[in-house]
Amino acid sequence: MNSPSLRQLDIFAQMVAAGDATRCARDLGVAVEQVLRDIAALEMRLGYRLFDDPQGDARLTPAGRKTAQAMTLLTQDTPHNTDPTEAAAPPPAPTPVPPVAAPPSSTAARQIILLAAPAPVFGHFQDALTAFEAANEDIAITLDLHVHNAQQAMAALASGRADIAYFYALEEPEGFDSRYGWSEPLNLYIGDGHPLARADSVSREELAMTPMLTMEPQSGLREIIDTALAKGRVRALPALLESDNMFEIIAALRDGAGCFAAFGTLARDLGRMGGIQRVALDMPLPAIEIRQAIAPRAIDKPAVSALADFLFL
Repeated sequence: MNSPSLRQLDIFAQMVAAGDATRCARDLGVAVEQVLRDIAALEMRLGYRLFDDPQGDARLTPAGRKTAQAMTLLTQDTPHNTDPTEAAAPPPAPTPVPPVAAPPSSTAARQIILLAAPAPVFGHFQDALTAFEAANEDIAITLDLHVHNAQQAMAALASGRADIAYFYALEEPEGFDSRYGWSEPLNLYIGDGHPLARADSVSREELAMTPMLTMEPQSGLREIIDTALAKGRVRALPALLESDNMFEIIAALRDGAGCFAAFGTLARDLGRMGGIQRVALDMPLPAIEIRQAIAPRAIDKPAVSALADFLFL
């Protein structure tokens, strides 16, 4: 299972099943405030709202509805062993999301386009996808949110699990036909009371004496960030905290515990928060590319090519 984490998906699933935060908290045996914090942390991680009114009747937003539908794919994922001779026990599955009511117009006779993308990339496209479906009533778009890298995108396209796949990369993958979408800068963030926050320029040598705060190893974002940091010659101290709970990361940043690498919507949100500052590196880090690939069989689906091009407008 990749990003988001199993725990976060379970909280989301419980919220959908319960219908409101109070009932969800009672079912989980935790405080309502904790449920709301977890949902807010997940929304920050994804870069889009899941519920219109999480403190009320927890109505799913259009993006939240798509995410709930996509979780039927997420809960069926099993990790691929890097060593085929070793059997790995799959992690416990999150609470299944109850079926989300279909919109008034049935999708039974509609052409389905399968789109695989990291959740933050879906957040970037959600308005465009809604507009495309509204303009093409005979087309429905189904999401798979577990693809993050080129290898996963290639597997999704080859297996028929995706018609269009978006993935993170640092450069064009060799032997895999894809096109460049856009780049997102990777930056380091630190508490504004930390000595590095006051420096006009921070060297790699100074970073080497600073602990890192990171997402959990299973996170789809963790892999591309670690690869970019290595390519950017950042050698920091071992991770002081590994967490998929963004509020834990934010609290540790503000306490001056270390620095945290982020890009995209997460970096945007961190940059707007009080008590946190971007590290002024003496040389920029490698940017994260978002690339698009289309399944070879899509030549028989003009709507797939139309959507792929529409997303580039």
